[in-house]
Amino acid sequence: MPHCPASAGRPRFEIADLVRAHRRQLEMKHFLTLTQRRVLSAIEICRTAALGGHLDVCRRCGFEQPAYNSCRNRHCPKCQALAQERWIAARSERVLPVGHFHVVFTLPSELRQLTKACPRLMFDALFRAASESLLELGRTRLRGLLAVTIVLHTWTRDLRFHPHVHALVSAGALDEAGRWRPSSIKYLFPAVVLAEVFRGKMLDFLRHVQAQGRLQRCNAFQDPEAFERLMARLAKLRWCVYAKRPFRRAEHLLGYLGRYTHRVAIANSRLVDVQSDAVTFRTKNGKTETLHPVEFLRRFVQHVLPDGFKKIRHFGLYASCQRQLLEAARCQLSNSVPSCTPPPSWPEQLRLLTGRDVTRCPHCGAELDPVPLLRNNARAPPELAA
Repeated sequence: MPHCPASAGRPRFEIADLVRAHRRQLEMKHFLTLTQRRVLSAIEICRTAALGGHLDVCRRCGFEQPAYNSCRNRHCPKCQALAQERWIAARSERVLPVGHFHVVFTLPSELRQLTKACPRLMFDALFRAASESLLELGRTRLRGLLAVTIVLHTWTRDLRFHPHVHALVSAGALDEAGRWRPSSIKYLFPAVVLAEVFRGKMLDFLRHVQAQGRLQRCNAFQDPEAFERLMARLAKLRWCVYAKRPFRRAEHLLGYLGRYTHRVAIANSRLVDVQSDAVTFRTKNGKTETLHPVEFLRRFVQHVLPDGFKKIRHFGLYASCQRQLLEAARCQLSNSVPSCTPPPSWPEQLRLLTGRDVTRCPHCGAELDPVPLLRNNARAPPELAA
């Protein structure tokens, strides 16, 4: 799948520099979970001597350049490009050659504080309600099983907390007789109906976990009537669910989905200016936002997910337990033979992404000889040593 080469130059400003300069202030002013502290530590030492690496040496012209290891943390803005390409390569073997709708489910603002207090519980509920809503309407409206991939996002362009999921849904379903039933090319399901089903499933789940006492961490529910007041308010709201036009080709779907699956809250390339008391970054439509560095980091860490939480999930035909049904659907939709071409190596992937061959000397073009470097443990922060 072709990609336009990106600039190989290093961004002028990096979030890692903000972490090194203002982390202590952030921790003095705001409480951080252990997971958030570990993410900051990983970003702080990513591609530094603290993680070790190697020295690229050109035997022809004498050029030398250190190349340090990455932290591989999923929240690090410098560690997602290659992970994204590997994910796209793996998913390309499973995606169906049909159009896919893009459906977005958003939690109301009234549930944001509860989501911050119980993130794993609420994110799981969001995945569950969104997937069950789609699969239920797929059974009743298309009389078959949809193929669904859902990705969690928690941010807006200005880094505010805004939990929602992006669902990529096949434009059709496989019925019980093994026949593919295509949907309309204009819309999947009525958005109003989808929103009502989604709202009902979320409210049922919240009542269930409240009865089990699993919402006790939220101080707002110490008042026995507070929960019922919230439920009554949520039941009257029109929940936000909308669908975009379908992707006609699987290649377009994978490229789009790859950007969503491995996007972090903000990339280094969006930083416009960094001063000791202000950070300016691009938002949308050519606009910018300026925040104090501590406030910038506070907004950034609120998007750190719980340890081990799966932000990409597959349902219906794309679920791992439905491989046979998925193959049956693919056989009906495509007569092409699956490609057996091995995935490119990481240097080749990096060359396709950036236009830069890291195995060759940038001065004379000779092959570089990597010499291992020892890890500089003195630069490791206390959290990693604990």
